[in-house]
Amino acid sequence: MVKKYTIKDIAELSGVSKGTVDRVIHKRGKVSQKAHDKVAKLLMEIDYQPNQFARNLKNNKVYLICVLMPDPEIDVYWSPCIDGINNLINELNAFGINIKTIFFNPKITKTFIDANTAVQEMSPDALLVVPLFYKQTLALLDQYHAKGIVISTFNNHIESETVKSFVGQNLHQSGRVAAKLLDSIMRKDGDIAIIHIDEKFKNAIHMQEKELGFRDYFKQFHNFKNKIISHKLNGSNFEILMTDFLEENQNLAGIFVTTSKAYQVANVIAALKRTKISVIGYDLLNKNVIHLKNGVIDFLIYQNPKQQAYLGLKVLAEHLLFDRELPDEILLPIDIVNSENVELFMRN
Repeated sequence: MVKKYTIKDIAELSGVSKGTVDRVIHKRGKVSQKAHDKVAKLLMEIDYQPNQFARNLKNNKVYLICVLMPDPEIDVYWSPCIDGINNLINELNAFGINIKTIFFNPKITKTFIDANTAVQEMSPDALLVVPLFYKQTLALLDQYHAKGIVISTFNNHIESETVKSFVGQNLHQSGRVAAKLLDSIMRKDGDIAIIHIDEKFKNAIHMQEKELGFRDYFKQFHNFKNKIISHKLNGSNFEILMTDFLEENQNLAGIFVTTSKAYQVANVIAALKRTKISVIGYDLLNKNVIHLKNGVIDFLIYQNPKQQAYLGLKVLAEHLLFDRELPDEILLPIDIVNSENVELFMRN
């Protein structure tokens, strides 16, 4: 075991006062050259590493960070985020951080606006937000900035000078990965459908980025002669609409689902026994995993929402507590999951 030296230990070994050691370590106040040299020499000999957390922790202030995200009771994709948030809370329970999570309905724009009103009334020091509704988020960012609230985003990227950090995947690149996968596994020559489910496409930049990446792959690296069809589906009559779409497009060879709801498409494909259609989707929802294992879904791209929420909060907390610089972005790997490795991802 390597001995952990205290300031008292260093003072006794170097023959100076604890105050002198403190001033040398923290480079503050006046110290004689002789005393400085004695302490500095000893610090080098013992390879002293000051406790960065204790050294930088600010004057007992309690900071409030709000997390504004879709309600996991409405969309289960967001459920792992709660575990990530709780993990960070447990790690920082000895420090002055209070974390408050506020939910909105990912299908109703007004709930997002109302949730933002609630956040602003709390006057947090920082906000970690999922900017699911692009236009509404842009309109609100200046209000937060004017109040001195530090803003970071996760899962969905948004271009704004007021956003200090982003945690998530490169969504354009994930679209390209999906295209490469689909191009490699399609069981027949035919058309491809890009399916967007349950979100307003014009206000959903994350969907647009995935589609752009997907189409860019075929434009730049593949002489694809068939059609790429973009199709948006919403509402409770999904199965009827999806069935009609498949019946109208008998030449489909592949489907790319841009959200975590690939299982809804897989349900219809399985019922119609359209087994020659290859399917790529996102995320390890239990319903997706069932279809991954039975072969209706070929691959899932894992976005790791738990890690996104955890890292997004972590960098904000360390910025407030220890003056650490916020990274412009933290990009997570684009993990490709199939029936052979899904159990490993589920365990982790």
